[in-house]
Formats: sequence, C-alpha cells, structure tokens
Amino acid sequence: MIPEKLRAAWVIARRDFVAVIWSKSFVFFLLGPLFPIIVGGMAGAIGAQVQKDLDHPQVGIALPADEAARMIEAHRALADAMPGDVPDFVVLDAPWGGRTYDARAALAGHRGPGGKVDGQLAAVVSGSLAHPVLTATPERARMWQGMVALFAARAQSLAPASLPPVAVDEVATSVAKVQSGQVTTAQAGQVLLFLLTMLLAGMVLSNLVEEKANKIIEVLAASIPMDALFLGKLFAMLGVSLVGMAVWGSAWGTLLALGMKSLPTLAAPAVGWPLFFVLGFLYFAMAYLLLGSLFLSIGGMATTVREVQTLSMPVTMLQLMVFFFASYALARPGTWVDWAALAFPLSSPFAMLARAAREPAIWPHLVALGWQALCVVLIVRMGAQLFRRTVMKSGPAKGRKARKGLLAKG
Repeated sequence: MIPEKLRAAWVIARRDFVAVIWSKSFVFFLLGPLFPIIVGGMAGAIGAQVQKDLDHPQVGIALPADEAARMIEAHRALADAMPGDVPDFVVLDAPWGGRTYDARAALAGHRGPGGKVDGQLAAVVSGSLAHPVLTATPERARMWQGMVALFAARAQSLAPASLPPVAVDEVATSVAKVQSGQVTTAQAGQVLLFLLTMLLAGMVLSNLVEEKANKIIEVLAASIPMDALFLGKLFAMLGVSLVGMAVWGSAWGTLLALGMKSLPTLAAPAVGWPLFFVLGFLYFAMAYLLLGSLFLSIGGMATTVREVQTLSMPVTMLQLMVFFFASYALARPGTWVDWAALAFPLSSPFAMLARAAREPAIWPHLVALGWQALCVVLIVRMGAQLFRRTVMKSGPAKGRKARKGLLAKG
C-alpha cells in the first residue's frame, strides 16, 4: 500500500514532468548549453592558433662571428636533449651603438642604423663565450640563464663533445602517477557535477514562481499536503534534467562516433569506472535535490520575480563557495576540512564523489547517501512550512485586515 503523500507526490511529479517535456521552452533549454560550448570552443581554438603563430621567442646572439657560429652549433647539438621548449637562436649582425651591441635598445624595439628588429626577439646574449651577458626580462632571465651557460660551455669545448647514452627502464605506472591521475579524475568529476547542478537546478525555481503567479500553486496546496507537492516538483525536475543529460550525452557520443576529438584520458578511479558512474549519478541526484529544495524554499517565501532573484543570489553564491570548499578539501584528506566537507549537506556530494576517485571503500558512500537523503527530506519539510506561513495564510490575513478597515470606517 503506497502512502498517501507518496501517491500525491507521484501525481505532481508526473504532471510537471509531462508539462515541461512537451513545452516549447524545453527545446530551447536543450539547445541552451550548445551556444556557450560552441563559442568557447571557437574562442579557444582561435586563441590557441594565434598564440601558436605569435609566440616563437628567439634569443639573439650578439657575439663575435666565430663565437656566434660555435654558439649556434652548441644549440643545434643540445637543444633536442633538453626538456621543455628551447627558444631558437639567431645571429644578430646589425651594429648598435658602435662596436658593442646595444641589447637593451634591441629588446626595447629601437632600430639601429640599417638594422631591423625582429618582433620575436625575447633576449640577447652578448659579451663573449667566456663571459656571456644575458639581457632579458626577469622571468626569461631566470628561465634561460642555465641554458645559456650550458651552451656557452659546450661552445668552448668545456662540456663533453657528445652526450653519454642513457639507458631507459620504463615502467607502466608509479604510485605518484596513480595518485596524481586519481586527483585529476576527482577534480573533473567535481567540476562536471557542479556545472550540471547549477545549470539544471534553476528549473525548479522558475516553475514554482510561474505557478505562484497564476495562483495554480494555491489550488494544488489546498488539495494535497505541501511537502508532497514540493517533493513531487523536485523529482519532476530531476526527471527533466535526466532527459536533458541523456540528450546531451547522446549528441556527444554521436560527435565522437563521427570522428570528433575526444577529451583527455582520465585515470581510473579507485572504485572503478562502472561504480564511479553509478555514484556520480546518485551524487548528482542528491546535489540536485538539495539545491532544488533550497530553491523551492526560496520560491515559497518570495511573492514576485524580483524577490526571487534577490533571494536566490545568496544561495547561488553559497553553492559556488561550497564547490570551492569541496575542491579545497580534496587536497587535504583526513583533516578537519575534509571531514567538514563530507558532513556539510551541500558539499557532501562533491566531497564524496572525489573520495570515490581516491579511495576504494564502499560503505562511506552508503552512509553519505543516507545522510544526504535525510537532509533533502528535512529541507523540503521546512520549505513546506515556510510556504504555508507566507503564502497560504496571506489571503485570509489580508481579508481580516480589510474587514477591520471597513468596520473602522463605518
């Protein structure tokens, strides 16, 4: 026998779910995330290409002719064996300020007599091989000082003529690599959970405000218990969000099947990918229900759209701070910060999803899911009580005041 409140919640959930799914606005809701993704992807691709085309730093070699040639030869011999991006070396022939090369003027963009300054010139090596002088900005100077010293030593034959061969014994993985990869997976899971929650939770609030404006919510509240009404609306919007996620996931899978470049490969979480996806779904549902129940409580207290916007802003900022708190706790496992993030209801889904990526234990997730479900029930009940006090009693109270005013005038 299904309890009456659950039956009423199911009726409301089915009604809201069908109404939203078959509305025209739902199509625009599905298309909404595509626009920032397309714009962001295009901006990132263009920015990366522009950066690639423009950022080719060069180190100018302003040494005597024979020393400059030896410096270029040392660069050619050692550059491939050095880690990171080694800048190109170019010989500077233009005279600056007489016999010496004015490196400061060249880097400042001034043209010498008959000379032309290259826009990619980032540093100048002058002086001699025995006493090289590196002229560059502070960050470039610290980065390239050792490199210039090594090349100068090679050019003077102070370094070995050939580098000794190094035997390599490769291993598949290491403890540090596994832990670092799992942290990256945890961070990716937290970011995705946060984006989906913030993108989809606002539907609960907009739906409630619309029904309050049309007085539909008061008719429904007079027919069924308020907590059943709120619970039904929460699960209806959760179902709508799952439909949206299914559509977006299918579109993404289609693009991948057509040959689109996939996301970077993430390290396997400690609980394994199948269970991690299941826990991710459950923690998304809990994060959505927790945030949605707060939005419903706000919608119950607000009477106009302006009040809704004013009251929902603190909750939105709170959710952003909660995400930062859970991310901060990720780097401090076992501390009070970590335990606080696990216990606080709004941050618990984020912290527990990160825990699933780093630790294989299963029982803490059962406890956390039970605690989060209890918090959802408590927030829904408090929101329903606030709604009864602020909305359901507003009409009679105003009526009594109006009658008292008329009697006073009479």
